[in-house]
Amino acid sequence: MILEHCDIEIDPAKQKEFEEAILRGVDTVISKAKGFKGYKVNHSIETPSRYLLLIYWDTLENHTVDFRGSTAFADWRAIVGPFFAKPPFVEHMTLVGKST
Repeated sequence: MILEHCDIEIDPAKQKEFEEAILRGVDTVISKAKGFKGYKVNHSIETPSRYLLLIYWDTLENHTVDFRGSTAFADWRAIVGPFFAKPPFVEHMTLVGKST
């Protein structure tokens, strides 16, 4: 399983609208993508403009090829892109360990 880590910065004055948009975007667009396994959205307490979107994919290619190469990616960006203060920082991770 692959974890997509997406660090997003927005205008904190638009927090309520962005939170509605990101949840709607994941639920209506990303969740239907091949290999999608789940997600979390976290909001920073210390930095109100910062959000972390964590998406679990079966494979790296499910995100980088299947989703990003689809029309669904444009649909996703149309929903959340207007809120971005700068392009999000995205990287992919694999699990090394966890506690239960």
